Amino acid sequence: MSGVAPWIARNRASLLAQRGHALLLAGPSGLGHYDLALELARAWLCEQPGPDGACGQCGSCHAIDVRTHADLCVLMPETAMLERGWPLPEKAQSDIDDKKRKPSQEIRVDAVRDVVEFGQRTDARGQGKVVLVFPAEKMNGIAANALLKTLEEPPGSTRFVLATEAADQLLPTIRSRCQLCVLAWPTLTESRDWLQQIGADPVAAELLLRVCGQRPQDAQAFLPDPKAAVEWREFPRAMQRGDVTLVAQWPARQLLDGIIKLCHDLQAVNVGAAPRFFSAQELPQCKAGMGVLSRWGKALLAAGRHIDHPYQQALLHDSLVADAQVAINSPV
Repeated sequence: MSGVAPWIARNRASLLAQRGHALLLAGPSGLGHYDLALELARAWLCEQPGPDGACGQCGSCHAIDVRTHADLCVLMPETAMLERGWPLPEKAQSDIDDKKRKPSQEIRVDAVRDVVEFGQRTDARGQGKVVLVFPAEKMNGIAANALLKTLEEPPGSTRFVLATEAADQLLPTIRSRCQLCVLAWPTLTESRDWLQQIGADPVAAELLLRVCGQRPQDAQAFLPDPKAAVEWREFPRAMQRGDVTLVAQWPARQLLDGIIKLCHDLQAVNVGAAPRFFSAQELPQCKAGMGVLSRWGKALLAAGRHIDHPYQQALLHDSLVADAQVAINSPV
């Protein structure tokens, strides 16, 4: 289908040649795990598939586009389903509408039981059935164990495609029942050209790719904000000054991620290596020794384990930026 990023199309062509009933797509974030998984599901269910995947014109392709395909079951956290326009089960939607609970950020065992029931039904369009699981690491232990039997011996012509950015967090029993497929990275030229095709100017594309560790879809997430490239360019020196105003509207996880990358680059420069996420010209002069930077880095990783807690955002931002200012300006 048109509009698919070149590295996703390349991965898709390779994976469509696989014959296993359960594929596990693994690799770091920003490479298009979800898009690739959906492309495979589209091709498997398409009524007129071609060498490049689904035709994009048949009734099956249209049903996936409008999120109504009877033979495709999407297993995701409720927050991710709502974000991507997939309908929730009736009871789950009712509970959320009635304020009985908030959308879940993990894959619930009730949803896995629905998948087991889905696998036992006869397919509606005669092309088999597909279960798409993303991100697979969001299944807790109970949910993962509930899926094991169906994953190992799927009824009829049911196929699974699981996608994860953290394969090490999956149960070994889940991994052992799937054919592992490590996503191929795009080249830097591919990523840069793709970002420019979807609206980034060349300078912003270069900067955002560097900040995102050469992960194009992570960089894409910043494109709707025209100030993003400028803010990231100014970010290191703003942290040195303790300037919270630059990042006041950033989500807490984005701020923490940026500070972790800054800490990494300052440690790299400290030992004579090249920075990875920011250019040498953007980095502030840092007198702190490796001991200070290492302790700061460990504190940031510890903060990451609780960053989704409903803290008061302004206070959390003040704390993270103040710690960054102290670490960067610490004397040897």
